[in-house]
Amino acid sequence: MRKSMWLLSAGVFAISTPAFAQDNQGPATDAATPATESPTEAASTDQDEGEVIVVTAQGRAQALQDVPIAVTAVNAESMQNSGATDIRQLNQLAPSLLVSSTSTESNGSARIRGIGTVGDNPGLESSVAVFIDGVYRSRSGIGLNELGEIDRVEVLRGPQGTLFGRNASAGILHIFSKKPSFTFGGYGELTIGNYDYRRIAGGVTGPISDDLAFRLEGVLVKRDGFYDDINNDTDVNNRNRWFTRGQILYEPNDNLSIRLIGDYTWRKEKCCGAVYVDNEINDNIGDLTDPAQNNIVRVLGDLGQDLQAFDNGWKRDIYVTPGRSYKGKTTDGGVSLQVDYDFGGAKLTSITGYRGYKSEQNGDFDFGTVDILYRPDNGDSFRKFKTFSQELRLQGSAFDNKLDWLVGGYFADEDLKLTDNLRFGEDYGRFATCRIISGGGLAGLYSPTNPLCVVPIVGPATISGASGASGPDIVAAFNLLDSLNDLGSTQDVYKQNSRNWALFTHNIFHVTDKLDLTIGLRYTNERKKFDATFGNDNLACPAIQGLVLDDLLQPDVPGTADNTARALAGALIGLGCQGNSTAELNGVSIDDKRKEHKFTGTGVVSYKPNDDLLLYASYSRGYKAGGFNLDRSALKSPIVPFALSGGAQSLVGNLQFDPETVDAFELGGKYSAGGLTFNASLFRQNFKNFQLNTFDGTVFIVQNVNGCSADLGGDDEDQSKFPAAPNFNAAAAASGACDKDDVTYGVRSQGIELEASLRAMRDLRLNAGLTYASTKYKGDLVGTDDGAPLNQALRRLPGRQLSNAPKFVATGSLAWTPAIGGSGLSGLFYVDARYTGHYNTGSDLFPQKSQEAYTLVNARVGVRGPEDRWSIELWAQNLFDKNYQQVAFNSPFQEGAATSAFQDPDYPGGRQIFSTFLAEPRTFGLTLRANFTAPRRMPEEVAPPPPPPPPPPATQTCPDGSVILATDACPPPPPPPPPPPPPPEPERG
Repeated sequence: MRKSMWLLSAGVFAISTPAFAQDNQGPATDAATPATESPTEAASTDQDEGEVIVVTAQGRAQALQDVPIAVTAVNAESMQNSGATDIRQLNQLAPSLLVSSTSTESNGSARIRGIGTVGDNPGLESSVAVFIDGVYRSRSGIGLNELGEIDRVEVLRGPQGTLFGRNASAGILHIFSKKPSFTFGGYGELTIGNYDYRRIAGGVTGPISDDLAFRLEGVLVKRDGFYDDINNDTDVNNRNRWFTRGQILYEPNDNLSIRLIGDYTWRKEKCCGAVYVDNEINDNIGDLTDPAQNNIVRVLGDLGQDLQAFDNGWKRDIYVTPGRSYKGKTTDGGVSLQVDYDFGGAKLTSITGYRGYKSEQNGDFDFGTVDILYRPDNGDSFRKFKTFSQELRLQGSAFDNKLDWLVGGYFADEDLKLTDNLRFGEDYGRFATCRIISGGGLAGLYSPTNPLCVVPIVGPATISGASGASGPDIVAAFNLLDSLNDLGSTQDVYKQNSRNWALFTHNIFHVTDKLDLTIGLRYTNERKKFDATFGNDNLACPAIQGLVLDDLLQPDVPGTADNTARALAGALIGLGCQGNSTAELNGVSIDDKRKEHKFTGTGVVSYKPNDDLLLYASYSRGYKAGGFNLDRSALKSPIVPFALSGGAQSLVGNLQFDPETVDAFELGGKYSAGGLTFNASLFRQNFKNFQLNTFDGTVFIVQNVNGCSADLGGDDEDQSKFPAAPNFNAAAAASGACDKDDVTYGVRSQGIELEASLRAMRDLRLNAGLTYASTKYKGDLVGTDDGAPLNQALRRLPGRQLSNAPKFVATGSLAWTPAIGGSGLSGLFYVDARYTGHYNTGSDLFPQKSQEAYTLVNARVGVRGPEDRWSIELWAQNLFDKNYQQVAFNSPFQEGAATSAFQDPDYPGGRQIFSTFLAEPRTFGLTLRANFTAPRRMPEEVAPPPPPPPPPPATQTCPDGSVILATDACPPPPPPPPPPPPPPEPERG
């Protein structure tokens, strides 16, 4: 049962005026900052009257307003007020960012300016790279874990092809955790909310000795799911996770800093449920979910699906196959060591990281009651990364500080292992035969409770007769397909080793006191090795191929029995061998490798006419590595056996895709004065070999997308599926090629970004952001850069806006923290909002996957104690309970037969039905928080030493031999003795 606690909450609707960098008046859990900070750590969003925000977007500690690139800094208090505990919730604070998750909560996707990696195929690297404390995370979805105590998040917009450990073609999310403090302190936090939400977090930091400090923290989260699984009486999309991180900081002197970090995350949750899309969610659905109009809906209903599921709207009831579940387990952990040493003339930074990540995921992947497709709960379906990385940077200044130089190198070795056990369900055989029978000329024989889904005796005989001489083989193949239940992968194992290294330099020339020139260059060398071994027990597939492949390959002669056999043979093989699930691959291994190297870099001219204003113009080239599609379905079409196609190894090249490159141009300005900051940027980005991942209802298509400078005359938008449609072309698969010399970029993202922050008074801050991004495919498109035609499934792409790329996004926030009397108490009133314009959630851009514009509002009110020692806060996220979709997709294998009533352009999927991953509903609750910081220990007073004795006085020796002070006068010499008396006169007589 779902519990809920109704709490008093208050909020104010705010027009889109969002937050990008707020001042930090938060809890004083870090009362002291170590004396020495590295370039990647010496950044702070702590602001007072000076309003200085320091970031490290260029590998150096610089004031945000002095950095000539587009970067958003979000501090800890901003995230805390918004309720953000992982990167997905940054959406409210950064208008150019969109983070969403789909079939697994631990494998989400981030987009910046409308550009990101679509889907969760682990063979594709992230267009938006995620770094945590300087260490690259293998895929952006890993950042959906709890983040713990953070100092700030930097969102770097546009390609980052020079600095950082890994290239990123769209941008970077760089998360900085709080460092250990040399002052003892800590915090504790308890949150409760609806859906029985419970979150406990706490941490402690302090000195171990005069030069050694530590920080230890942990988070525990539990919550009921947002979906109710009707068939299994449980909830789905719950929370059950914990996170811990420990740090040691050693700073023996001002020149040396060593920081060791270890973290571990554990999650055991049920994710992710999906509902069918109906007209309440998207009015382009029309009659697709009406069983009278769509044979596939009728089949699902006859096989046990509650038809209410097709008309549920935003109600979060799901109908999972009885006994199936979405249980998953994720572990993520690692260690990093950062060493910073100042030689005096140069500073060295070394960042060493090792990470291990594993995510297991079970699921009912038809997302309905009928058991069509599933992954069993036996631990044999997971993705695992083991990554070692090493980055070195040396930086300094020269020519009397006219040059700030930086050189560096990067090395990474990553092992990826993907195991899959996707199997056809217990109802698949009957579902497949009913799909064939119900949708065409055999519909009169439809009988879902009988073998082959036809009426007994008459049905098989009619099928055989209509198929001419091939009748017995066709009926035999129907029997094989009807019995295809609980077969498929026993375990497919894909392994990939990626080893890359890079050398880079980034230099800022101070041409004058006002004019700077920045030049950056990077060389990257990438090597990937791939191998796979398949396990499969679907014996029905090769048997069906053996029976009817010859019928499929015979000429198309309309109106003949052979043509009926031909059509049925194609359907039987296609459904019996979906995704190349065949016992022909059992025990087969394949391998391949690829190498590539690229030069990327940047050039920036920036001019600062006065202390308040910065103007800049930049060019940058970005890059994202090519790789392998880790999916056997991409080897070939399932129709022809591997033995007739040269074997699996000969087809392994079909799994490769090329590296993605981007050329980006930007003009920008930054102004800051009197409590107001205002930043603006104009950008244009051209992507070549854009990497796209699309699910067409049967398989995932990984394709590079390029443009053609020549007019293709609409051949890139034609199709061979709907004969009555205006864009029908029987040869569509081969049309739309482009001369190699005419191949150009396939995607262009251009627009404007505005960010503003106003500190109206000491305790009131307003933030606002606006992004307009026209992120479109070129009007004429091809696939690979040799000019090969675009896949038909992508025919709606030319000239249209990319998926999950709204043109307009506006964000805003208001934070008011007034004093309450003279007691030291303060209040908190916070509200933020994000307006998101209309966009399509599906990478094939079918109208049935579109999402209308919406606005999300979060709010928080509370009271804080003196010096923020404690607080009590009421909060709400998605305050007005706005319903919206994250991603809509083709319901797997659930497509009705093609008819003229459902075709291009309104129904490009024909009678395909759709499912969608809904976003979170309103949540609300209460948070109690306490912080403490020990008073800084003052050194004991030591009595001053006694003064030295005065020197002895100077003396002098006088002529008479006496010793007297030098300042005295010697006594006068004695008077001469009197003369002797005269001799007496002699006597007379």
